[in-house]
Amino acid sequence: MQKDPFTGGETFLEGPRLPGAEGWSAVLDRHGQRLRALDQVGEKAAQCAIGTDKDRPLVLAQGDEVGLLELAEPRWAEFGDAIRAFRRTLPLLRLEDFGFDSESDDPFESNTARLHRIGGGVEALAFADLQHSVYKFFLFREGGDLGATFRFERSEDGRLNATAVPGSYRRLFEKLRLTHILGMPTELIGITHEGVLVAKQTYGRPLPEKADVSGLDPNRLIPIPSRFLRADRDHPRLAFLDGEPWLVADTHDRNVVRAEDGTLRVIDLVAAPLDALLLERLPLFREWIARARNDPRAEILAPVNDDEL
Repeated sequence: MQKDPFTGGETFLEGPRLPGAEGWSAVLDRHGQRLRALDQVGEKAAQCAIGTDKDRPLVLAQGDEVGLLELAEPRWAEFGDAIRAFRRTLPLLRLEDFGFDSESDDPFESNTARLHRIGGGVEALAFADLQHSVYKFFLFREGGDLGATFRFERSEDGRLNATAVPGSYRRLFEKLRLTHILGMPTELIGITHEGVLVAKQTYGRPLPEKADVSGLDPNRLIPIPSRFLRADRDHPRLAFLDGEPWLVADTHDRNVVRAEDGTLRVIDLVAAPLDALLLERLPLFREWIARARNDPRAEILAPVNDDEL
């Protein structure tokens, strides 16, 4: 373990070198701790009759957010404790820590002395430092949304339509955890006071344009038959996170790199859980997912016993 050169916080990632098993597991554990801590903040906020349409205010809450109210009632003290516990999993940072000017109309317009732009899209901008560590700055939208997830609707032909829509901080935390599990090692190192989430990722070599990405592990990213689902992002695949099915897509050549060990690894994706209530209305899709859990090459229809014909 070492110190991140910009934040001084502990980091397991540096340049193109993949972390060992201990580092990989430690980062994964931090992802889980962060999600559990955010759930606690939401639960304690609800007990104090605090509700928000977006989770941004909770994600940005500071340790002294509820101040003297903590002395009034135990529920407020619990809320304050939950905020501080979450803050330890996602420290507040400044754009100036990375050499950017937070007062600028476009802080990311130019490279800094220690970071140069290597890519980016609608969700985030990617920069690399002198050691080739990748820093991604996820930009929030007006209203508090950021990242992307899927909205599901059942079509008249019985298929599930998946449409990419703006997401939340929690869904972005989940997506980055999924990226760490399925693709390139990914840490969350903090969030700026403005709400820009900062992730750190192991560097991988970009693929040529229109490169074949079929080398992605089909046992972990299972192609979904078009009979069941239509998505407005390419390469829709099935993945399991904590045993639950997720739709993962957008794993095209620009979101896949070649890691130091020669393997193809996903660095970005769009994802959403396929929850039980959703699948309850799609029995054939649900049954295929159950078979694919045990056999990633499962056929669309379950095999029929000859004795039943």
